[in-house]
Amino acid sequence: MSTTPSPAASSGTFLLGGDLPVHRLGFGAMRITGPGVWGEPQDPDEAVRVLRRLVELGVTFIDTADSYGPSVSERLIKQALHPYPVDLVIATKGGFTRPGPGLWQPNGRPEYLRQQAELSLRNLGVERIDLYQLHRIDPTVPVEESLGELARLQQEGKIRHIGLSQVSVAELEQARGAAEIVSVQNLYNLADRTSEDVLDYCEAENLAFIPWFPIATGTLAEPSGPLATISKSHGATPSQLALAWLLRRSPVILPIPGTSSVAHIEENVAAASVRLSDEEFEALTSAV
Repeated sequence: MSTTPSPAASSGTFLLGGDLPVHRLGFGAMRITGPGVWGEPQDPDEAVRVLRRLVELGVTFIDTADSYGPSVSERLIKQALHPYPVDLVIATKGGFTRPGPGLWQPNGRPEYLRQQAELSLRNLGVERIDLYQLHRIDPTVPVEESLGELARLQQEGKIRHIGLSQVSVAELEQARGAAEIVSVQNLYNLADRTSEDVLDYCEAENLAFIPWFPIATGTLAEPSGPLATISKSHGATPSQLALAWLLRRSPVILPIPGTSSVAHIEENVAAASVRLSDEEFEALTSAV
C-alpha cells in the first residue's frame, strides 16, 4: 500500500476540538447548490464528482449548512460520500431561514435550531454531527438561549462540537460562557482582514479559525500587483497564493475554498504544497 501523503495533507493537520484531526485545507460546500445558493446545482453529476474527488485528494474537512439549498448541499454530500470515510469530518450550520434565492434571515430560536439540527442529521445520514455551528447570532434572541439548546443537543449525543460564525471577540467571549466553543468561521482573506482580532484570539485559545471567502484577492491580483508577481515565480495562480498565505498566517486557520468544478478543486488543493518564503509572506502581508 502506498505511503505517499495525499495532496491535502501538505497543508498540515489541526486537532479540531482536541479530538478530531483534520487536514487544514478543507472544502466549503456552498457552491455545489444552484444560483443564489438556492435549489439544485446546474450540473448535479459534476457536484457529486467534486465531492468524491476532494476525498481522493485527501481533504478530510467539509463545511456545509442547512441553508445551502436549503438542504441541497447536505443531501448531495450524503449521496456522494455515504458511508463516509472514517477520517472525514463534516461540519454544518444552522440559524438562517431562506425565504428565497440570495435571501438570508437569522433565526436563533431554540426550537428552530433543534428542528434544523435534527434535519441535518437526517440529510447527512449521521447519528452525530461532528461540528455544529450557529450560522449567525440572532439579535432578537439571547445568545445564551441559542447556544443553550445546542449544548442540550450535545449532551444528548447529537452534536460533538459547537462553533460560531461571523462574531466579534466580545460575542465570542460571551458565547464561551454559555457553551464550549471550538471554532469560529468569519470572513477573512488576504484582502479583507477585518477579523484579525478574532483570529488572534482564536490562535491564543487554540480555537479553529475557518475563513469563509478565503481566496478573495481584491486589487492584489492585478498584473502589476505583488500577488501576481509572486504567483508567477511559483508557477501558481493568485488564488493558490492566497490560500498559501492563509495557511502560513496561523496554524489554527482552516481555509475552506469552495467550487462546483473538479478542475478547480484540484487547483485549490494543489495550493497546500505552495511554500512562501519569509520575504514573500511579508510582502503579501504588508500589501494591504
